[in-house]
Amino acid sequence: MNVTIVDYNSGNISSVINSFKEVAQEKVNIEVTSDLNKIKSSDKVVLPGQGSFKSCVDALNTINGLRNTLNEFVIINKKPLLGICVGLQMFADIGYEETQTKGLGWIPGKVLKIDNKKGKYKLPHIGWNQIEIIKDSKIFKDIENKSHMYFVHSYEFVPNDKNVISATTDYSSSIVCSVEKENIFGTQFHPEKSDKFGLKIIHNFINL
Repeated sequence: MNVTIVDYNSGNISSVINSFKEVAQEKVNIEVTSDLNKIKSSDKVVLPGQGSFKSCVDALNTINGLRNTLNEFVIINKKPLLGICVGLQMFADIGYEETQTKGLGWIPGKVLKIDNKKGKYKLPHIGWNQIEIIKDSKIFKDIENKSHMYFVHSYEFVPNDKNVISATTDYSSSIVCSVEKENIFGTQFHPEKSDKFGLKIIHNFINL
């Protein structure tokens, strides 16, 4: 089986690569590339994202044909994709970080700045926070509810359809931290930085 981590110059993704290789060992081929043919022929794709919504979308759009290839992979061929951090946020129709930017539009919704209650909560939200699993998600198999995951973000994905939300975290308000819609999975937290529970999520995705 081939799992492709899309490298579209969206910041440092070495920890994502290392954790997937650690979980996969020799059983699964982990490829790191932006080669369209390799992405098309993959069994599963991981879409990481570090930086702002706009910088990630811009970087993705810079690679000719990548957006269409990902659309084909996810929407037409219905193959599993995991978005991490801004990788999840890009599922939205639109984001408002820096400037209004069009997302991939896979899960209707928008990406908004976290309401920090007039400075009461620090942004970015950095560190470990408890998650509340609210839907039986395939990537949460054998993960205990109220587990702690590692976050770094100032913006949150607000989907139109609340049924896609698989977990939330409490930081100033209830924030969406995981979604699942058919073959599309996403985490706002960083599984690659979330210790054994994060590695278990990666394991669950690889073994879907």
